[in-house]
Amino acid sequence: MSSVHNAPRALVTGLRGFTGYYLAQELRATGYEVFGTAHGNEAAGAGVVTVDLCNREELGRVVADIRPDFVAHLAAISFVAHGDVDAIFRTNVVGTRNLLEALAALAQRPRAVLLASSANIYGNAAVELIDETVSPLPANDYAVSKLAMEYMAGLWMDRLPIVITRPFNYTGVGQGAQFLLPKIVGHFQRGEPVIELGNIDVERDFSDVRMVARVYAALLAKAPAGEIFNVCSGKAYSLKDALAMMAEIAGYEIEVRVNPAFVRGNEVKRLQGDAGKLRRVIGDLEAIPLRDTLRWMYTNA
Repeated sequence: MSSVHNAPRALVTGLRGFTGYYLAQELRATGYEVFGTAHGNEAAGAGVVTVDLCNREELGRVVADIRPDFVAHLAAISFVAHGDVDAIFRTNVVGTRNLLEALAALAQRPRAVLLASSANIYGNAAVELIDETVSPLPANDYAVSKLAMEYMAGLWMDRLPIVITRPFNYTGVGQGAQFLLPKIVGHFQRGEPVIELGNIDVERDFSDVRMVARVYAALLAKAPAGEIFNVCSGKAYSLKDALAMMAEIAGYEIEVRVNPAFVRGNEVKRLQGDAGKLRRVIGDLEAIPLRDTLRWMYTNA
């Protein structure tokens, strides 16, 4: 694979995923040559290689071929209610380990390796604002897999310049319809009179995916090796807040019915992050208000 004008090479795993699309755009706009990996059922293309992260040898060959200067590891099973627990742990832990092993084997190692973990690792924290010093208390298999990934990555910190991010909830155009806000927006787009939801008393710190992509690009450029960062807006919204914003945007109110089948027994009630450490390293985040994100999603069906 030839380099264009010796531009720095960025490898984005999960390039065809929701976040990967926006991060690739951000990196290209700032002068990177972007390569990516995709999963088996996703289309490969220019600079995108289909590879199973759990296939150690195959992944090693792909990484050796690309020889990335910067890596953003976004590929993961990210839906909390995903039914295949074995796949969650294999992809999120073993897949990540295989990637780090391949990167550490390169003759010229990357300048920064960003691993996307999750704020889900905090679980039902006993504090109002969650910063990076809050002890993990994972409440589901997905969160446990991400915390295990963080601990496993610790074994490679002496060999690779690893930066770990713990993104809180974020959304935007292109996020899967199984996620909460796209589901709500979709109902309003279709003009449906009723929506069935699960736990409606939850509160989440929502960010815009475009802001998250900017943060990831900034962290790759700064490369604060060995550090962990919350990625969040610092403001928690209830589902009722989001529904009220959508009613205003769409011009009508929707009837909400609680479907017991959608209620999770171990639901994390409130997640609100403190992004102070992140701001101190990369500067102001220019958070996009949730209302603006919802309007963008509503008008880009």
